[in-house]
Amino acid sequence: MGDVLAGIHAAWEFESDALVIRFERGIRTPKLYQVLRERRVPYEALASVTLTPGKRGTVVLHAVPRPGADPLMEAAAGQLKESSDPYRLVLPTDRETLAEYYRDELRALLPPEPGAAGAAGHGAGGPYDGLDGLDALDGHGGPDGHGGLGGPDRGGVLDALGGAEDPYGAGGAVAPAERFLVAPPSGPLSFKAYDGKASFDGRAEVSFRWFWTGASSEKWKAGDQTFSVRDLCGIEWRSPDVFDGHLRLLARDGGPRPTQPDHDPASVVFGLGYGLVHESLPFAAAVLAAIRSSDRAPVPVGSRTPGAVAERIRHLGELHRAGLVTDEEFSTKKAELLAEL
Repeated sequence: MGDVLAGIHAAWEFESDALVIRFERGIRTPKLYQVLRERRVPYEALASVTLTPGKRGTVVLHAVPRPGADPLMEAAAGQLKESSDPYRLVLPTDRETLAEYYRDELRALLPPEPGAAGAAGHGAGGPYDGLDGLDALDGHGGPDGHGGLGGPDRGGVLDALGGAEDPYGAGGAVAPAERFLVAPPSGPLSFKAYDGKASFDGRAEVSFRWFWTGASSEKWKAGDQTFSVRDLCGIEWRSPDVFDGHLRLLARDGGPRPTQPDHDPASVVFGLGYGLVHESLPFAAAVLAAIRSSDRAPVPVGSRTPGAVAERIRHLGELHRAGLVTDEEFSTKKAELLAEL
């Protein structure tokens, strides 16, 4: 077990190869944190670490993930409020010196970018070479009971080398990760949107089941939807905290789609109390991770299971009997469904 730095609503544990973030569960803890519970972030998934003043007598230690490393942050696309950012650790200002120390130790563990050898202590003979920085944390008494903190305050050493916002000291952009390095929220997952219920089996299929009270006529005519992950190329998550929040699935074929999400059977729309961030964002991240990890092989004809097709035909019959689809629409859609077998 590595050193632990406890903050408000979360604690960071420094392992030899990863930062483990554990979130508290309580009334005041952001709901997204409670859903995530724990995240293991390999050091190679981080781009930089900063320490800045916070609100009302606090400081904020912020581990910034590399682009493309975390499916949760990729799905969020910069829409998360600061208070819900899982990479921020808020501490009282009386622990600022301690936070500076861990900032520097964590920066030393970040992998150097190509061409940045020797910057920020990563080069030969640097003060935090390799993983030795955390070795010094074990068994050496320091303030607040944390090991390895009895030495001189090294806060600001890396700032002088590379600047507070540029841990590599090269001034260049951090290369995006080639694959997700942080595990997505585990499935199966589901949540209620305004116009339907979204479900994901955690591996292969996403389904939308429409609500009579919220779904548009276009969605009712299309019927409940089931999507194979292999048919998808991405997701579009628009936070429910803003107008027109929705979750849209993007098809690989890139065919035409309705402009408005409430008319698109490949999307569910959010509303007051529906599709909340802590429900819909982990869902979107899990689906996105499954899409990226799929083999992207073309879906063979006849890939729909007979049970799924029968269920959609049954639903189509209900719409027909209710007068929501015409005889011609019913016959055409039924033929299309049977052709999928």
